[in-house]
Amino acid sequence: MTEPLLEVNRIESGYGASQVLFDVSLQVGVGQCVSLQGRNGMGKTTTISAIMGWLPCWRGEVRWQARPIHNQPSHTIAQLGIGLVPEGRQVFPNLTVWENLVATARLGDHDRPWTVERVFDLFPKLAERRKNFGDQLSGGEQQMLAIGRALMTNPKLLILDEATEGLSPLLRQEIWQALAALKAQGLSILITDKNLKQLLTLCDHHVILQKGRVVWTGTSQAFRADPGLRQKYLSA
Repeated sequence: MTEPLLEVNRIESGYGASQVLFDVSLQVGVGQCVSLQGRNGMGKTTTISAIMGWLPCWRGEVRWQARPIHNQPSHTIAQLGIGLVPEGRQVFPNLTVWENLVATARLGDHDRPWTVERVFDLFPKLAERRKNFGDQLSGGEQQMLAIGRALMTNPKLLILDEATEGLSPLLRQEIWQALAALKAQGLSILITDKNLKQLLTLCDHHVILQKGRVVWTGTSQAFRADPGLRQKYLSA
């Protein structure tokens, strides 16, 4: 196991009086890619919301570089070096591609910080559309922009909630290629998506949730060695 960057230790959380997460734990190491899997409604987005400070941790803790952060406001957590690509993309519709990117720019402490030009190198389609407004982009282009916007915060950890949901096969492939390039550059990644084949290729480690509980965790090799996992926990 690499040095833990993010540690989620036995957290419980939910909405109002409704508990969704029960004793959930996971880790993301430096330079590691981890998938969070499970059927719809099993607690993946709730886990991400608790990590980002949008939901309180009723029990347990979230630690960033060994320091507890679960009692901090969400904007402070983001400034620590966690970049989020939310489900539904949520780009600014009335800002251009270039404006969306510079709106979130933050230097961080990287040797080679992310710039608009680096984002355009990663996603050439965005360079072509730099003057277009957010609501003039296709779904795939909006997802590229959402990833680029998160990278402009110069994160140490990139979290993607449903990374390729609703995209065409061709655009999905472009997203997966970009994520592989980011991992090769040493960026830590926590990701949810329904494309199991790509997750097993990209990620080092996997965590499966069922009804808000961790029911399995292991490597891609271990997942492939147990053919019953997909049917038991992931099939509709």
